[in-house]
Amino acid sequence: MIWIGLLFAILLLLGLPVAFTIGIAGFLFFVLSDILPMSIGVQKIASVSQSFPLLAVPFFVLAGHLMNESAITERLFRFSKVTVGWMAGGLAQVSVVLSTLMGGVSGSAVADAAMEARVLGPTMTGEGYAKGYTAAVIAISSLITATIPPSLGLILYGYVGSVSIGQLFLAGILPGLLMMLVLMLTAYVIARRRGYRSEGARPPRFGEVLRALGDAKFALAFPVLLVVSIRGGLFTPSEVGAFAVVYAILVGKLAHKALDGRAVLRAFEAAICDIGMIMLIILMSGMIGYAIIFEQMPQSIAQAMLGLSSEPLVIFALILVMLFVAGLFIESTVLVLLLTPIFVPIVQKIGVDPVHFGVLMMTIVTLGSMTPPVGVAMYTVCALLDCDIGSYVKESLPFILAVLLLVAALVLLPDLVLFIPRTFF
Repeated sequence: MIWIGLLFAILLLLGLPVAFTIGIAGFLFFVLSDILPMSIGVQKIASVSQSFPLLAVPFFVLAGHLMNESAITERLFRFSKVTVGWMAGGLAQVSVVLSTLMGGVSGSAVADAAMEARVLGPTMTGEGYAKGYTAAVIAISSLITATIPPSLGLILYGYVGSVSIGQLFLAGILPGLLMMLVLMLTAYVIARRRGYRSEGARPPRFGEVLRALGDAKFALAFPVLLVVSIRGGLFTPSEVGAFAVVYAILVGKLAHKALDGRAVLRAFEAAICDIGMIMLIILMSGMIGYAIIFEQMPQSIAQAMLGLSSEPLVIFALILVMLFVAGLFIESTVLVLLLTPIFVPIVQKIGVDPVHFGVLMMTIVTLGSMTPPVGVAMYTVCALLDCDIGSYVKESLPFILAVLLLVAALVLLPDLVLFIPRTFF
């Protein structure tokens, strides 16, 4: 298994696509095995493709693209600008709030970061915001989508770890809102020190807020409807994905009147590309996942970690540190698929709720998308804004520190994560 791990790392460093890296490593495990026939590896790929809970992923991806084509993004942007655009660093505050609202629509941090870089980036730099600050705010605020439902990462974690996706959705709400507040405060402190404020900015009137709220009501209602329908037993997480697609079409066609045939075609084309990439990674991980369990890696790692300390909090912290380091080099979807079967049994042994762990795991591994050396969201935003990586890294440090402090608070105060799911379940 060590040779398989080395091959996996080498192929990643050579720049081979992640899905093929996982597939080659998994294929080699069965080729070199004297016990397991190759047919089992093929069966594992097929069995992963036949998972009913996994249907939620393509449905939510398609729903997100349909909503983006339905002028929902523009309405959420206007709502965010009315409510927080008057504050110091107003456009930075808009970016954070918009990421929170878009988390309930797209479920993808990279998609959210790319969208905001196009919509907000030129305006922010045009009003005198430093490019590094602009890129840092946009990229790191997209981290909120990792926990706000419907987070694709939480769906995959729940599927692989056999954890209730409904509870994960509910558990992600409060941490997502807390992250919004923490990032807004950080942006405010820096903006006030530098004098980033729009001229003539004033707090909104009540009527202006109501009009903006009415304009964005269908987008704001979407994550609420998802959670209520799952908790009320109306839909399973897989079925609610199909409901999301129908809801997006009805809103875009009937309410916003923005979803014509061309817009639907564009949404399907973008969704097919995203779904193909995600599902290929998931399918190839079927072989590696089986190899991890067959070699009893969860038990071996659990025994080693439990031997380091008898304090559950120390072991929990070590796991999160390992995830953070891994997230710096490997894409979050891959980490969720490969490491969830390893770490969920460990955290359960030390008395940590797997729902609590899932929310923190998604936050930590997704943070790697915003940091060097392989941060996808970081490179995307910097490329769109023509910002050099050095400036981005320097400006991102206060925001990353704020996120890590929040994660530490969530570790020490698990009720902040578990309060809502315990109340409703």
